[in-house]
Amino acid sequence: MHTAAILRRFGPDPDNWVRPTSADHDVVVVGAGQAGLGIGFALRRAGIARCAVIDTAAPGQAGSWMTTARMHTLRTPKTWPQPEYGHAELSFRAWYEGLYGQAAYDSVENIPRTVWAQYVAWFGHTVNVPVRHQTRLVGVAPASDHLVLRLAVTGTDGHVDERVETTRKLVLATGVEGTGGPALPPYFRALPAHLAAHTGDRIDFTQLAGRSVAVLGAGASALDAAAVALEAGAQEAHVFTRRSDLFVQGPSRNIGRNVGAKENFHRRTDADRWRAQVLAARVGRSCTLESLTRASAFPGFHVHLSAPWRHACADGGKVRVDAADGSHVFDFVVAGTGYQYDPRTRPELAELAPHIALWRDRYEPPAELAHADLARFPYLGPGYELVEKEPGTASFVGRTHAFSAAAGLSFGIPAGDAQSLATGIPRLVDALSRDLFFEDQNHQQPTKPRLPDNHRSVYEHAIWSQ
Repeated sequence: MHTAAILRRFGPDPDNWVRPTSADHDVVVVGAGQAGLGIGFALRRAGIARCAVIDTAAPGQAGSWMTTARMHTLRTPKTWPQPEYGHAELSFRAWYEGLYGQAAYDSVENIPRTVWAQYVAWFGHTVNVPVRHQTRLVGVAPASDHLVLRLAVTGTDGHVDERVETTRKLVLATGVEGTGGPALPPYFRALPAHLAAHTGDRIDFTQLAGRSVAVLGAGASALDAAAVALEAGAQEAHVFTRRSDLFVQGPSRNIGRNVGAKENFHRRTDADRWRAQVLAARVGRSCTLESLTRASAFPGFHVHLSAPWRHACADGGKVRVDAADGSHVFDFVVAGTGYQYDPRTRPELAELAPHIALWRDRYEPPAELAHADLARFPYLGPGYELVEKEPGTASFVGRTHAFSAAAGLSFGIPAGDAQSLATGIPRLVDALSRDLFFEDQNHQQPTKPRLPDNHRSVYEHAIWSQ
């Protein structure tokens, strides 16, 4: 369907109802992937118009689908609602059937990654959310009734200018990096960049043709990296895991298929949430059968079970790995070790981080359920808002909302994934609307309606008299 026809059926956006203030924006959304675009559209439809969506990437490069995502197909069912915000005409199904027909959609088992990327691009174009590309958030500071943002903007000539803008609300729709970044062992961080990378990095796999590659970790992203390396011509790809099997049995982090569990996880007690996430984390993330089958098609694919790494170092232009199953030498190594979400590791959050409550500040688990990594997750409120570490001392912290993988511990699933968009975006926008409305209510002066001088003449003749 033509995009103009879709928007016409929506009707006009509601008038902006938010009180004008001295701030440049009412909401700034950091990240223009599927979540950021969906949030920008939902805010506009909620009558919150003074918004900006920014992204570090160049046009066409936002999000992960065409850069660091390497699976052949999405790992979520095609029938799950996505960023369409309740409008069926904006759904993947409507878009796909409009191009290829119902029979073609019915034949799709899982959505191909590149097809999904095309749909997200179409969605962004259709809902017409303006994005300021090549704009990076480098600092956030509190002010009296807003936040001060420092932005680094890269021009077409490559020159970077720093700008200062203000906003009443900030949404971090920053995907898997969330409020942290890659989780790497110290020895891995010490390796030269030309010898090592994290699965979240943009890796030129063509440079690995004819070479030996090692992957630390056995989740789906790790297996995908091994498969892409082999597809690009790598001679060998060795996957190392601490587990005795690539597939794990036990509590799962994926509650998305249980709608009741997904929608009510954040309402459970801290003890219940903590226990569920710790047990799942101890089991680890299993790889998918699709990822394993893809890599196993190559004779150069090898799996090292019960073989955690003890150390790795550069050695004569290669990487020497000391693992539980012996010493190995590789041309290149990839860490499929996931992410950490400690706000103190994000330079742009340096001024806020000391005031942000982490889970360890809100809940002390029994000794048998201690988990240092999970303890550093931010503790989020019901609208994905950050919470102040010391109640009553830093209310500005709540002006920032983390709609990203950093919400995983508080909400059970990483916000920004397809499974979170249909209900997570309305929940977020409702919280933003609530905060802005009640903040404005404290500043509004009651006004009397202005009536025309002769208004009584309209009904004078109908006044009852005996």
